[in-house]
Amino acid sequence: MKNPYRKTKIIFTVGPATQDEDTLERLIHAGVDICRINMAHADHAWSREIIRRVRKVCDRVGRQIAIMMDVKGPEIRTADVPETFELEKGETIDFTYGEGIGSRSEDGIRRVDVNYPGFAQDIKVGETVLVDSGLMRLLVVDIEDQRVRCEVIIPGPLGNRRHINLPGVRVNLPAMTKKDQGDVDVGIEEGIEFFALSFVREPGDLDIFHRYLSDRDSPAQVIAKIEDQQAIRNLDGIIKASDGLMIARGDLGIECPFEDLPLIQSRAIDASIQNTTPVIVATHMLESMIDSPIPTRAEVTDIANAIREEADCVMLSGETTVGKYPVECVETINRIAKRMESEDGPVLREDLVLKLPKSKMLRSAVYLASELEDAGVVVFTRRGLLAQKLSSLRPSVPVYAFTDNHDVFGQLLIMRGIEPFFMEFDNNDPERTIQNAFKALEARNWAKKGASMVVITNVLAGKKIIDTIQLREVE
Repeated sequence: MKNPYRKTKIIFTVGPATQDEDTLERLIHAGVDICRINMAHADHAWSREIIRRVRKVCDRVGRQIAIMMDVKGPEIRTADVPETFELEKGETIDFTYGEGIGSRSEDGIRRVDVNYPGFAQDIKVGETVLVDSGLMRLLVVDIEDQRVRCEVIIPGPLGNRRHINLPGVRVNLPAMTKKDQGDVDVGIEEGIEFFALSFVREPGDLDIFHRYLSDRDSPAQVIAKIEDQQAIRNLDGIIKASDGLMIARGDLGIECPFEDLPLIQSRAIDASIQNTTPVIVATHMLESMIDSPIPTRAEVTDIANAIREEADCVMLSGETTVGKYPVECVETINRIAKRMESEDGPVLREDLVLKLPKSKMLRSAVYLASELEDAGVVVFTRRGLLAQKLSSLRPSVPVYAFTDNHDVFGQLLIMRGIEPFFMEFDNNDPERTIQNAFKALEARNWAKKGASMVVITNVLAGKKIIDTIQLREVE
């Protein structure tokens, strides 16, 4: 059976171009699954307002989407300068800490402060400093106390608070800053479904974040953003410690050789699927559509490639925060995804190593549904684990996941190939629960009377609860 819905999920970043109710409604109708709030550019009052506005529009439209807060994480930036100035090729410049607004030293060398006290301790002579998303490249030529002297290799304009990348350098920044904690508290209070942590470098960063959420009784999940070489070295551990992975290709493409980026993306997607972890491909998906109503052919191919590699989600950033055509961007991804997903492929991924009997049972359910005409898999889940394993199998058949847990419903929205439904379960009459699920599918014209459905649920056998696969006919 061909899927009646798009398998690949779409995340959009809310901003000035999409914050009004009318545009949010159009985006939800267009099929977005998750709204991302970038805390690098948002304050608490605006974030609360947006979260409540999105939910208000969802209630009005009758379609719920999840909310992800992207916390800024630890980063190194330049401090303020009196005014933007041009760095010249071959010029010498000093980076310092704690000396105040930028100036010139007695020998006429420009000086700019950075916000990280360990800058001079972490970096070595001969290493590279990239400034402003890699637009400027500098070489470290001397270090003395808290002063790092650099030679400009690639020039450019240097203004206030420009982002600094140190490729290959292990920095000793905290996993969560005070700002992050304040931002996260807002998300917890508003009951959002996901937090994305920027600049994750090792599994311990995620452990700290998870403990912070657990101490505050938040069921939210943590998405690890990989953005530097240290994260790539620790990729497998990061995937295991996270609830999801975001391949943040902006900083990653600065920190790593750009020719390695496609290989890193492929490896990260495959490793995530193998570990039953949702994976997001982000940054520059439709960058040209910030100003253009149509994508470049290269962008179409890039998105198609992420879908072919079976990423769970693709994400829009500037395209929907400040772009002129935010809804058209979502419609473009829809067109590409539906076309790519319409191609015949294997019933499921055969390279996954399934060790547990329950996982093998789910695989059997998918094979059974694929042998029947117009059949799908219906799964009932309270924690989302069965649906998550089904998603990792990347089945060719539709999977309808029913849950009576609001938090789990939101978390299912990130999983490729899973169409979630919130529905109260009848604990006294399991058969009524199954029939109510069939009615919900019939209401969407996704199931017809007489059609077969493979139902995965548990039943009471004596005093034991056992997992079952049932072949059912929609009545």
